[in-house]
Amino acid sequence: MIEVFADVTCPFTHVGLRRLVQRRDDLGSTMPIRVKAWPLELVNGEALAGSFVAEEVAALRVDVAPELFSGLDPACFPVTTLPALSLSALAAARSVQLGEVVALDLRDAVFERGLDVGNPKVLDAIAATHGLALADADPDVVIAEYEEGKRLGVVGSPYFIVKEVGYFCPALDVRRVDGHFQIDADPVAFDAFVAAALGVSALSASVVEGNERG
Repeated sequence: MIEVFADVTCPFTHVGLRRLVQRRDDLGSTMPIRVKAWPLELVNGEALAGSFVAEEVAALRVDVAPELFSGLDPACFPVTTLPALSLSALAAARSVQLGEVVALDLRDAVFERGLDVGNPKVLDAIAATHGLALADADPDVVIAEYEEGKRLGVVGSPYFIVKEVGYFCPALDVRRVDGHFQIDADPVAFDAFVAAALGVSALSASVVEGNERG
């Protein structure tokens, strides 16, 4: 199993999870992905601002992921992700597969549909779509996962753990240049991560990547 500690409003996680799922499917793997809470509002003492995330998204869309982030609306950006993370944890408790589906759907809601996943009505609707009830979500599970992440040495979102080895944001090279975000794909690091995570050779991972580009 691949474990991922991440926040719902982290755009780098949206890219990383989507690329990992796509690569897993292309390779014919059934490796489960368990997404756990790494609430940045607890890490940083405040939630991410929509304007700040929009700046990151603009950089991502330039060269890395122009096909993603079609619906981000900073005006509808959630002021908290704790309820959404609670719903994600509830889904994962039902099954790892459902947890993965809901984790992806919550991120699509933010970045592709422009929804405020801090709004209980929005979360109620998402929960119902997957046969869940937001009222059943336990916020204490989010805190427990956050504490687990700290014990495991999680350093940011997304942080993947494979066979007790941690990989921070392996799909991307993120840095600031002259006060602006510069974000590039990191195919070498991603291929190495995929090889370790999915139990395939780096060569096989690279071949799939080449086919995707071709």
